[in-house]
Order: sequence, then C-alpha cells, then structure tokens
Amino acid sequence: MTHIITSLCLRDSGCVDVCPVECIIPGKPQEQWPWFYIDPDTCIDCGACIPECPYGAIFPQDEVPAAYTAKGGEYVSKIDLTGHYEGKNHHGQPVVLDCVRQLQAGEKVDLTADTQANYEYFKNGPGYSAKD
Repeated sequence: MTHIITSLCLRDSGCVDVCPVECIIPGKPQEQWPWFYIDPDTCIDCGACIPECPYGAIFPQDEVPAAYTAKGGEYVSKIDLTGHYEGKNHHGQPVVLDCVRQLQAGEKVDLTADTQANYEYFKNGPGYSAKD
C-alpha cells in the first residue's frame, strides 16, 4: 500500500523534505502533472508526509475519500480547470497554478480518481522517477 497525494495539492513541498525514502516528486511538466506524486514502488507507507501537508492533500491509498467535504477555500488542481492560484511553498518560493478551482464550504468532491493519476504518472508519465 502507498500514500496518495490528491488534487488538493498546491505544490507546497514540505512533504518532500520529510520523506525518509525520497519518493515524493513534483509533477513535470507542471502543466500536465500539476501536483506532487508519490512513487508507489518506493513508498514505505510511513505517513510522515501527512502532517506536513498544509492542504490535507495526502491520504493512505485505501482512505482517499470518494466524498471529501470541503471546509471552504480549498483548491483542487486538475489540468482541465482554468482558475488561477498564486502562493508560496514550504521554502517561500512562488507557486503559480493555472488549473485550479476553489471549493465552497460543504461542497463534496470525489478524490478517488487521483489514485489512478498517481500511478499513471509513474507508469505513463514523462519518465521521471523518485530516484532521479
């Protein structure tokens, strides 16, 4: 089992810093792979990344919610969205995403498709691996 970073990710990078096996990488190119991804073959399922994510975007694979209830103000990031987000990551570096949508309080979002996106990144993605 692995952990999954969902589309709630806004590329903070704090999760990368705490991963003991260096299995979390930013999607590249960002326009096609807008969040961070966990290499399922390398992840040791320690969960160290979960508390580091300020967006609550990381879940154990078997707990990725099919009906995530938004608190309000969160963003989802997917390539088919056209909203704009600007912020700073864990290290104070700028993060700009042009594929987001802000969620309304009480809105329910199915995040389960993000599990497949994570696996596809490592299977069919641009050839990046966590060891690069």
